[in-house]
Amino acid sequence: MHIAILGATGRVGHRVANKLAEQHTVSALVRDSKKASGLLNDDINRIEGNVLDPEALRKTLEHADVVFSALGTDKTTTLSEFTPTCLEIMKEYNIPRIVTIGTAGILNSRTEEGKLRYQTDESKRRITFAAKEHEKVYREFENSDRSWTILCPTYLPDEESGGPLREEADYLPENGKRAPVPDVAEVAVREIISPDYKNKRVGLAL
Repeated sequence: MHIAILGATGRVGHRVANKLAEQHTVSALVRDSKKASGLLNDDINRIEGNVLDPEALRKTLEHADVVFSALGTDKTTTLSEFTPTCLEIMKEYNIPRIVTIGTAGILNSRTEEGKLRYQTDESKRRITFAAKEHEKVYREFENSDRSWTILCPTYLPDEESGGPLREEADYLPENGKRAPVPDVAEVAVREIISPDYKNKRVGLAL
């Protein structure tokens, strides 16, 4: 497969990129080549640029079979701004599928029907900017004709693997407290290669 990766130098992104590159062709859009050289394997094709630049996106997505995005919000609207353009280019290139990392805040609430977790007391986070950005992406996907999967880990610590994560479509597994970075990356690699959750948000937690 040929996989296009956005957010490839992030905590989850570089793990996914390096693992996939062992057996597949990987193109990664990176903002800083120097930073990327310390994180990404040499056999990964790096395109330097910004995700808000359509031409840089086109170069990265060209020939791809699937897109993976580990982009975060970084207190900006980059995520919601880039998504429509990405979907347009995917359609232009006939790329059928995208897998992204979201947040547990956009999963369905168990306590208040019709609401997302970040809109209820289920979410302990009082600052909702990131969740609102991820919800915009989710709504864009819902209205698109591309196949999509949003992996939604709860608290994402940099720690050693805690074992296989529990997974649940559209909801956070009950009493889920954390989802270590290596375990989330493992689920992402599997979902990119062999999709189980078409057009679903996937709650991830130990």
